[in-house]
Amino acid sequence: MNRHNSARFCGRGFSFIRGEKTFLMGILNVTPDSFSDGGRYASEEAAIHHAAELEKQGADLLDVGAMSTRPGSAPILPREEIARLAFLDKICAQVRIPVSVDTIYPQTARFALAHGASIINDVSGAPGDEMLELIRGSGCGYILMYRRAKQGAYLNQAGGIVSDAALFFEENISRLLAAGIQKEQLCLDPGFGFAKNMEENLALFRASDVIRRDDIFWLSAFSRKRFLGEIAAITDAGDRDIVTAAACAAAIQKGADLLRVHNVALCRQTALVADAIYKNRKDG
Repeated sequence: MNRHNSARFCGRGFSFIRGEKTFLMGILNVTPDSFSDGGRYASEEAAIHHAAELEKQGADLLDVGAMSTRPGSAPILPREEIARLAFLDKICAQVRIPVSVDTIYPQTARFALAHGASIINDVSGAPGDEMLELIRGSGCGYILMYRRAKQGAYLNQAGGIVSDAALFFEENISRLLAAGIQKEQLCLDPGFGFAKNMEENLALFRASDVIRRDDIFWLSAFSRKRFLGEIAAITDAGDRDIVTAAACAAAIQKGADLLRVHNVALCRQTALVADAIYKNRKDG
């Protein structure tokens, strides 16, 4: 593939251009049960304070989650997810950076866009027509994540998970564009940790520079994930920031445009150094 810098990710008042730097998405979970920081920012006061702190640390955008996607967690109904986002408008008003909401539900996405969000981070792996029409009509940013129903769903085909991921993105991008969504609205996420074991996560990571598109933004989201803990023998998710930073440097070398992280301050330092090495950038 040609490696050019023409890709951009934009919509509803934001625009990120490939090559300017590696952008950082700060994680703000307003859940009681997320795998790393569940319950810490579930209250309105704590969430608003942490949103401001993530921006101060150098986040280029926020990703607000109201339903845990940790392994083994049970999904909640849209009305409960929306109830947890009741103060989303106050979060959006607190910061000057765009806000994303991750969800699997078009009902939640519609609420989020009506209350200040600029991006929908769809972690379903199977966007339906209602979601696509909402994205097209609103002009918001849209993150498409690669996810299958269970581990091993791709192991019997030629090329394994790497081939399956490439096919998934090819088919879904064609569907999104046919639905009238603009390419610049899109960002692709390989879905590290979602129904993938250690070998599958690492295979996707190693192939990121092959799977990713030159003309569409690429997100790497592996902050504090279990597979990083397994590599480094770190059981507590809260202790995985250093290994996350190491993975961030590797992801930048593989062409990541956007990194979704808990510890923005540490990963910003990592990105500054990695950008200087791999992207020939020296300014912060």
